[in-house]
Amino acid sequence: MRPLGTKIHALTNQNGLPIRFELTPGQAHDAPPCKHLLDALQPSQYVLADKAYDADWIREMIWEQGAIDVIPSKSNRKLPKDFDAEIYKERNKIERFFARLKAPFRRIATRYEKTSCNFLAMIKLASVRLWIEFYESAA
Repeated sequence: MRPLGTKIHALTNQNGLPIRFELTPGQAHDAPPCKHLLDALQPSQYVLADKAYDADWIREMIWEQGAIDVIPSKSNRKLPKDFDAEIYKERNKIERFFARLKAPFRRIATRYEKTSCNFLAMIKLASVRLWIEFYESAA
């Protein structure tokens, strides 16, 4: 059975520039890629994520590394967790990253590549361009 699509999971820095990626089938849950994406956090670093990442094991993984989670609770959580709503406003940078990744690269937005290996390679190429644009405009 062929997957119904592909999800791009990304970890970005505070400037919205990509650091790591992982691809999953479109129907897969968002949480499992966290094991690889969040395995090298820095102490006192903030991890901003949406409600799909509200799982105790994800929060524990973040805390064990000394980082701070800023994840709102799902509506069905019996005991909602507190989070810093002001810091959470910065999460729009990841959404803007995906927009900047897909807008000039139609082949990424429409998934032209047949294999996930080639698709990931195109994502990495586009990411290099985003890093270059960021540092060229800063100079």
